[in-house]
Amino acid sequence: MRIPRRLWLVGLVVVASLASISASCRPEPKLAVTTVLGGLDHPWDIAFTPGGSTVFTERAGRIGIIFSGQKRILATPSDVVVAGEGGMMGLAVDPAFTTNRRIYTCFLSNRAGALDVRIVRWRINDAVTALTERTDILTGLPSGAGGRHTGCRPRFGPDGQLWIGTGDAAVGTNPQSRSSLGGKVLRITTSGAGAPGNAGAPFRPEIYTYGHRNVQGVAFAPNGQAYSIEHGTNRDDEVNLLVRGANYGWDPVPGYDESRPMTDRVKFPAARLPVWTSGASTIAPSGGTFLTGTQWSGWNGTLAMAVLKNRHLHVIALDPNGTLVEQEWVRVQVGARLRTAVQGPDGDLYIATDENPGAILRVHPST
Repeated sequence: MRIPRRLWLVGLVVVASLASISASCRPEPKLAVTTVLGGLDHPWDIAFTPGGSTVFTERAGRIGIIFSGQKRILATPSDVVVAGEGGMMGLAVDPAFTTNRRIYTCFLSNRAGALDVRIVRWRINDAVTALTERTDILTGLPSGAGGRHTGCRPRFGPDGQLWIGTGDAAVGTNPQSRSSLGGKVLRITTSGAGAPGNAGAPFRPEIYTYGHRNVQGVAFAPNGQAYSIEHGTNRDDEVNLLVRGANYGWDPVPGYDESRPMTDRVKFPAARLPVWTSGASTIAPSGGTFLTGTQWSGWNGTLAMAVLKNRHLHVIALDPNGTLVEQEWVRVQVGARLRTAVQGPDGDLYIATDENPGAILRVHPST
């Protein structure tokens, strides 16, 4: 049973409602929302260096940084193509950044002639004014007609490998294909090779899981378990617990039949069911993160997802096994599409609004 509740945060245009499927409610934090940086063109992803600088991407083709409180543009790669959902997208900072100064971006490119989505490794120069040493470590991710379902978000896992959620490019055969990188969760080394412990033959070595539609985020629970966040068709957005080699059941063939179920247990009886689903109406969850720290009160250990269509932060508390949703909250509605949510080194939550002009928001909790 879901019980809605409204809360207005003082001094902020923040509407909130509560959906609970648990008889007992966790205490939740009070939230203060401020703008860190505005005037951005569809900011897509956010990451942090060990020194506390904020790196960000803009879909229009820019990679920037907030360094010593000042915005700087580090690169505008000439081969970025902005089309449909595609452009400059996901971002990750190397866990060894202190010694190698590397970051990784994912974008739609025309460098090979035909369009593809690719993962590129860069080095931020010592002066923090530019990106150098470009290395395209993984290319050939399908782009889709008009840039549809090109979502690509890299995240470093606790295993030190780079995990990447990809879209199916609206090509029906991609999700179940053993050779296509579309509709997958990939897991690679920092040089672009398939990481040890992936699905294995007959799959390409980069593939960890398959049968996805349009993965918008990968997040890691405090215990290290990986989850994907993905868009449904006209229903059933999903959060999936990721298991090596597992099939998540999306197979819209023949053609690209979007009336097919997101998890087709008729075709694939062993397909893994989602941990969470939006049900009959989609909300379009995008990038997300697991919140950690006692400052988050009852939200400590929950999954916070930025939502595009319904324009809010969606927070879900999972059971100890990470397989059932115990409680849900809807928060931080600021009248904008929210593209990603990332916890910063200061413990606060940082959200990118998918608008032009868009912004990076800071959400500060207090118990």
